[in-house]
This record gives sequence, C-alpha cells and structure tokens, in this order.
Amino acid sequence: MAAQFGRRLRRGATSGAIVAAAVAALAASQGPGALPPPTDNLSGDSAIGAGDATTPPGGGGGGSATGDSPYYTDLPPLNTPNRPGVAPTAPTVPIVTGPAEAGIPATVLAAYRRAEASVRASDPSCNLPWQLLAGIGKVESGQARGGRVDGNGTTLSPILGPALDGNGFALIQDTDRGAFDGDTTHDRAVGPMQFIPSTWAVWGQDANGDGKKDPNNIYDAAQAAGMYLCAGGRNLAIKADLDRAILSYNRSTEYLTTVLTWFEYYGRGTHTVPDGTGQLPVDRSDRLGPDRPLRPTAPTSPSPSTTPTPDRPSPKPTNPAPTTPPKPTEPTKPPTTEPTRPPVGTPVEIPPTLRVARLKPGTAALTAVTESTFAQAATVTAVDAAGRPVAGVSVRFELPATTDARFPAGATTVTVTSDARGVAKAPALRAGEKAEPFTIRASVPGRSLTAELKATVEVRKADALARVGDAALTATTGGDYAEVTVEGRLDGALAPGVTVTAVVTDSADSAQQSADGPSFGKDAAGNPIRTKVLKTDANGRLSIKGLVAGEKAGSYVLLLTAPGGGTAKLTLTVTEPATTPPASPDPTTDPAPTASESPSAPASPSGSASASPSASTSPTA
Repeated sequence: MAAQFGRRLRRGATSGAIVAAAVAALAASQGPGALPPPTDNLSGDSAIGAGDATTPPGGGGGGSATGDSPYYTDLPPLNTPNRPGVAPTAPTVPIVTGPAEAGIPATVLAAYRRAEASVRASDPSCNLPWQLLAGIGKVESGQARGGRVDGNGTTLSPILGPALDGNGFALIQDTDRGAFDGDTTHDRAVGPMQFIPSTWAVWGQDANGDGKKDPNNIYDAAQAAGMYLCAGGRNLAIKADLDRAILSYNRSTEYLTTVLTWFEYYGRGTHTVPDGTGQLPVDRSDRLGPDRPLRPTAPTSPSPSTTPTPDRPSPKPTNPAPTTPPKPTEPTKPPTTEPTRPPVGTPVEIPPTLRVARLKPGTAALTAVTESTFAQAATVTAVDAAGRPVAGVSVRFELPATTDARFPAGATTVTVTSDARGVAKAPALRAGEKAEPFTIRASVPGRSLTAELKATVEVRKADALARVGDAALTATTGGDYAEVTVEGRLDGALAPGVTVTAVVTDSADSAQQSADGPSFGKDAAGNPIRTKVLKTDANGRLSIKGLVAGEKAGSYVLLLTAPGGGTAKLTLTVTEPATTPPASPDPTTDPAPTASESPSAPASPSGSASASPSASTSPTA
C-alpha cells in the first residue's frame, strides 16, 4: 500500500554491501564482548511462521508490527555527517556536532542505546545496532516528535496513526477495546515505534521498570522493537536477515529503503540534542501529492538528463554564467554535544533490571507450623548471564490465593531490591491456620524472569496427652459432668495451639462414635454431638466443658487424639438415678368401744363379740 503512494528515492543510497558492512562494523564497536544469552529468551518464539517469512511470531495487522501504517518518507541530506577525510564505507566514527538531521533527542537516544545493550546481553547473536532503532524511530514518529517526552520517557501526548479502516490502509478491527489507541472500532498504530495493539500485546515490554508496558514510552517501545526485529534467530549483520527484519515492521520496499538510508546515515555519526528540539519530518506516505511542500535539499550539480522528482528540483539551464560557489554555512551547534557511543573498551551501562538473566531460588527450607512465623525468609539471587550477582534489581514476591500465610501488614505481595550479593530477601512470612504446602513466586517486574520457592505449613503436634486430676467422671442419666482439663506435650515440653479431637466411644477398644453415650450438647437439628475439635491454649492445656450424660446408663470412653501421636482415654460413667422404697404407714390407736360392746368380752372365734355376762342363754335341751 505504502509503495504506491511513496515517492521515488535516490538510487544507490543503501547498497547491500554498504549496509551489511555498516551493521558488521557497528556490531564490532560496542565495547566489551557480548554476554551469552540468559535462560529466558527475550526474543520470544524462535520460529517464523511458514506462511510469511518476513513476520516475527505474534506480529499483527496481517503480518507486520505497524499494520503497514503510514510513515515519514523524508530522507537525510545528501551531505553525510562524516568528518572530513573519513571514507564513506567506515560508518563507525562518532561525531559530536553536525547537521540538524543527525541530531537525536537525548532521552530518545538513551532509550535506543539501552535497548541495544539489553538485547545484546540476552541475544548477542542478533547483532542489533541502536542505529537501526533510530532509523525506524525516525521514519515512524520523527524520533517521538522531536523528543517530546517527559523525564520517564513517555510522550507528552499519545502518538497515534490513522484508523486502519480499510480506506487506503489495511482493515484491522479493534483488538484492544481502545485500551492503547482509544479507538473501539478499528486499531491504530501507537507510540514512537508505532506498534498496533495486537502486536504490542505480544511484544510489549517494561524497559524503564515502572511496572507498565506502555507503547507511548520510548524505553518500552524501543526494547520491544529490538526484540521484535531479532525474532526468529535473525542475525542483523547479514543483509538478508536485516531486510527481513525491517520488512516485518512494514511490508513496503520503499519503507525498507527509507529505513536503511537513515540507518546508514546514523551509522556514519550523530549527536544529541535537547528533548523537544529534534528536527520534525514533513513528508508522509499517505500525504503525497502535488501540493505537499518540498523538503530543501543540499546543493547538488545534477546532470542535464536528470529527471525532476519531488525531492530534487529541475536542473537549471545549461552553460550558466560562471559564478563563485557560495561558501557553505557552518551548521549551528546544538546546546549539548554528547558523543553517540563510548570509546571502544568502555563498558556500556546497563540498568540492573536489564542485566539480570536469572533468579536463583534460595536453598533454605521454608517451613512453619500453623499461626507462627517462618524461621527462614524467602530469598532469591539475581545473577547475570555469566552467573555474577546483580545488585539493585527489583524483585517481587507473590503469595498464591490459596494460602492464608501473609507478609507483614497482611500483604500478599512485596517488592524488595537485591543487595550487593545479588540477594533479594522477602520480609518475614507468617503462617495462617491452614496447614498445606504452597508456592511463592518471585519475578522481576517488566521481565519474564521468574523463580518458584516451595513453602510448607505444618500442623502443631503433641506426642502426649494426659488428664490433670484423677477424680472419677460420673454422672446420672441426663446429668452434667464436671469440667475436665487435659495437658498436651511435645518432646516433654508443653504444646500450645495443638488441635485435639474428642470422640465419645462405647469402649476403650473402639474409635467409633457412640450412639447412646454422653454428648457435647445438641446441634441445631436436635441431634447429640459426640465428636468435638478442641485446641490447647498458650499453656498447652485444654478444658472440656459441657459434657452431658446420655439416657442410657453404662460405661463409655472419651477418646482424645492429637497430631503427633498424643492420645488419652477417659472413662465416663452414666448411672441410673437412685431408687427410694415407699414409706411405712404410721401406727394408729384403736377407737373407743361402743355402748353395745363390752371391753372385757373376748371376741368369739367367728369374730363376733361374745355375749354380755349379764345375758344368759338357756341351754338347749
């Protein structure tokens, strides 16, 4: 798409031999030898999809980082920023002053150099030069709109490409619900390196350590671009891989040539300018036409047969009157004159977060009993690719949602910094009530580096349980037992906080709950409770209260067990209430005799009273 709108470029500006030589020379000029790659592969997937040989994995927009969005087509001046006498094929000589086009805003340049150092440490075989990132940054956003960024590297306002609605551009429906580009209908390229949201979702980075992956931050975007360009095992010192990498960013041959031109130009030398003062490009691939302004070019001596182009005016009539060529004006020196790269042999300063290659878990066993502080702290050691400790690395420790263990103040996540030995030590961890193993995850914010630490919370134990006192435990049916005190010990010492299970059984040989014995009251449904969980107090003792005899007399056993093997069996006796014999009636006094009865008259054998002595009975004949 972009090629048909693009203007014709100067031929021969970026021959394959020159560009390949530039990359090779840049790769050789970056200070000390490259470190071996760390254990986490920052370049992502190492395979390129078979259907598109120019697209790294995860590329969006039908196969490019930008969705083939419009780009700036301005070219560097014909007079390169080489120092006098330097051969044009030696692109490694830095300069501190030069044309305005060679100036790169300070923060933007720092981001490119940091990205180069980071990728070079993790993937040295890629040979990524920061000048390639600068060439892409120039073409995509004019170096973040001339360096209009804040102190953290974030653009002062979002940089957005046009909506990719299929009207002169690719058609890409919204993939991020407007989170990055503010457009909920179509995607747009975002930020100084112009990633579309679907590509950023895969390749986004947090290179400045602020905890966010922001495509509008030049540090984040530059590192993501470097990783994207190196994907698939590319070696950018090889011309074919270099071309494939650039075409994966925007599938246009004119785009390829434009980026390569700036890449070669910056490779010959550049200088820093204050943020916000970088030269802004004018021409864009989607705004080309007869009314667009012409960019002034350096004086040239075109041949009479030269064809006019948008970047070169028509030649003047032949045989002009001889004139003395004007003395070229010296370029204005920028306020800052920092060399673009340190002398060979000077180490490149890489932030600790980018130098760390691996987190080594500590070897101490992380164990604790419930509701106690772990004896050992969770630690990891940050090391670089050569195994050397890295100080000043931010490390985040996170607890899983399944555990009730906590860091101080009830925190489930803490972030600490590694010390001079590279050791990052989490604050004291306290176990909760749950006895179970869990995993602590350590990570470097903004990086894919992680380490796992195994932790275990064990139950408190008692290897002996004994009743305090020896009074018989007896109650009548339905009556209450006296309070019982039991003491737990572990290795002879009092054992506080031990969970003890109490079960009423039918005999000392049974562990099954009784169906008729005493109980700990009744539940909400009115059923007797014959199993109860208790816990020893700070003195290792527990009190058993509320034990009630059942309705069936007999002998039962209260079985107590604790983790660690502690056991006690207490006999519970249920008796019938005592029975009282009926009371004997009180003796009574005989009533006084009636007038018809004689007190002296004995009763007859038949029970009737005998006749009065005064009464005579005539004997029968």
